[in-house]
Amino acid sequence: MPSAPQHSTRWYKNFWPWAIIGMLGTSVILSVNLIRIAVSNQDTLVNDNYYEAGKGISRSLDRERLARDLQLHADIHLDELTGEISLSLNGNSQPASLELSLISPTQPEKDRHIQLNRSASEQGRYVGQLSEAISGHRFVELLGEHEGQTWRLFEEESVAPGAELKLGDEAIPGAEVQGK
Repeated sequence: MPSAPQHSTRWYKNFWPWAIIGMLGTSVILSVNLIRIAVSNQDTLVNDNYYEAGKGISRSLDRERLARDLQLHADIHLDELTGEISLSLNGNSQPASLELSLISPTQPEKDRHIQLNRSASEQGRYVGQLSEAISGHRFVELLGEHEGQTWRLFEEESVAPGAELKLGDEAIPGAEVQGK
């Protein structure tokens, strides 16, 4: 009785072992790269002290309510050529200086804090200087003082050189629940 012919090809000459080895190797290389990325780019936006963050939100709402009670509104103009910031403040508070913060939602190194000083010639006008052009989505925060209390105007805006920004024209989120 004749025996069945046997194929004597080696395993490394077939396609399927190499396809399986290739898939396994690719998944190992991708996993190592993902671990490297996760370790080198730690998330800075996570806050592990929830109690302090909650107290800060309450303080923030108090400052925003004070700005609403003082009927504060601000118009900001960013000059694209000189980098000058011109702010017109309307309402019942005219402090000597203001602090303007342009906060990037995801990249803290792009945050900018600018001191604005009251103009001697025009009432309600404040002037400051940017060191470089800013563009993109930002949280715009304006802080000032009135009779020893700090008030705050805060909104999300799209910032670009030459842009006109308006603060104080939107309702305070979360403040309507607690009332005045």
